[in-house]
Parts: sequence; C-alpha cells; structure tokens
Amino acid sequence: MYAVVETGGKQYLIEQGEELLIERLPQASPGATVRFEKVLLLSTEGKTKIGQPYVEGAEVVGRIIEEVRGEKLPVFTYKSKTRYRRKVGHRQHYMRAKIEEIQG
Repeated sequence: MYAVVETGGKQYLIEQGEELLIERLPQASPGATVRFEKVLLLSTEGKTKIGQPYVEGAEVVGRIIEEVRGEKLPVFTYKSKTRYRRKVGHRQHYMRAKIEEIQG
C-alpha cells in the first residue's frame, strides 16, 4: 500500500511505516499528529486510484518525530565591475515524520 502526497509544494511517494523528511509545518510540533489530505494517488491491494487533482476521502496520517535543519548552502551575490561581493549561508528547516496510516 502506497500513496503520493503533496505537502510544502512538493510531492512524496510514501508507504506505511516509512520516515519522511518534509518541509517545516508551522502549526505542528514534535509528537503531534499530522494529516495529509492532498493525496494525488492511492494504491491498495493492486487497485490504483488517481485523483483529479486529489483522491476524495483519502488521507495519510503521520506523527512528527523531530524538527531538523538541512545542511548549509552557500549563497553568493556579486555585481560585476563594482567590486561588490557578498557570501552568506542558508539552512532550510525540515520536519521528520513517521507515516502511521494510509486511509482511503
């Protein structure tokens, strides 16, 4: 049993019991239950449902394990011919979630 879910502007192929690294959800904290209602595709027992755009009545339930930050990415800005250069870093916030149940 697997599903394709949309969250944080990205699509994830998930299975039950899998751990997933998703974009940070502002309303969720570690230990909280999260419901993903934007299910694009659902496959159970050899039957596949494809949503238009979402599968009605389907949802995926998960639990937030922890909040983590990604690795540091360099961001370099410069303007040619003026000796202006600036280098800063960026670390994206993520949440690690464990998928508990796929309903639909």
